[in-house]
Amino acid sequence: MTKPIPPPTILRTSQLARAAGIHPNTVRLYEQWGLIPPVERSAAGYRCFTQRHLDCLLLARLIYRSPYPGRVIRTAGYQVIQKAVCGDLGGALEQAYQYQAQVESERAQAQAAAALLERWAQGAPVEGGNPRLFIGEAAKLLGVSVDMLRNWERNGLIETPRNPYNQYRRYGAEEIGRLRVIRMLSHAGYSLMAILRMLLQLDAGRTEHLSDVLDTPRPDEDVFSASDRWLTTLAEQSERSSQIICHLEMMLSR
Repeated sequence: MTKPIPPPTILRTSQLARAAGIHPNTVRLYEQWGLIPPVERSAAGYRCFTQRHLDCLLLARLIYRSPYPGRVIRTAGYQVIQKAVCGDLGGALEQAYQYQAQVESERAQAQAAAALLERWAQGAPVEGGNPRLFIGEAAKLLGVSVDMLRNWERNGLIETPRNPYNQYRRYGAEEIGRLRVIRMLSHAGYSLMAILRMLLQLDAGRTEHLSDVLDTPRPDEDVFSASDRWLTTLAEQSERSSQIICHLEMMLSR
C-alpha cells in the first residue's frame, strides 16, 4: 500500500524573513517581483508559504545580495531564479553552470586587462610608431566613437596634444597606447573612476601594484560601485556561483 504524501509544512511570512535575514516586507517585494513562486492564501487571507518558497527566496538572496555585478552577470542570475520559480530545477542548475561560466569569463577578461596594464606601466610597448592621427582617425583605429574619446578626455583619463595653429587634437603612439589600455580596462568592466585612480598613480611616477590600485577605492571615494573594485567583485561572484550550484543541488535532492 502506497503511503500518503504528507501535506507541505506551511510557513508564515515572518518565518521566511527570519530564515533569510530580511524584513517581512522584503519577502512581499520578492513575491511581487516574481522572485519566488506564486503564493496561496488561507481562508483568513494569510500567505501560505512552503519549503519551495523558502528555497527560492534563499536562492534569490544568494544571487542579489552582492554589489551590482554588471548587466550580463545580473541577467544570467535572473534566468537561474526564473527557472527555479517555474519549478524547472534541472534547467535552473544548467543555467547556474552557465552563470558560473559567465562570471569566470568576465573575471578572465578583467585579469587580462590588468596584466596588460602592468606590462604597459613597466614600459612594454602596446602601440607602433603611427603618425599623429586626428580624432576621427584615432577613433576608427581603436574601434570606439569620437564621443567616447572626448568623454575619456573630459574625465581626465588622457590629455591630448593639440595643433597650435588650429587646436585640433593629434594622437601619437603614446596617446594611442594609453587609449588602448583605457579601452581594454573599460571593456573588461572597470569603472572610469577606477581607471582614473590608477592613471593618477601612474602619472605621479608610481608604477608598482597598479592592479591593486585599480581595485581599491581611496578613502575620499565615499560612494562607489562594484566596478570600482571589479577584481574583488568578480572573485566574490565566483565564490557565490559555486554556492548557487550547491543550493540548487540541495533543492533537487529534496
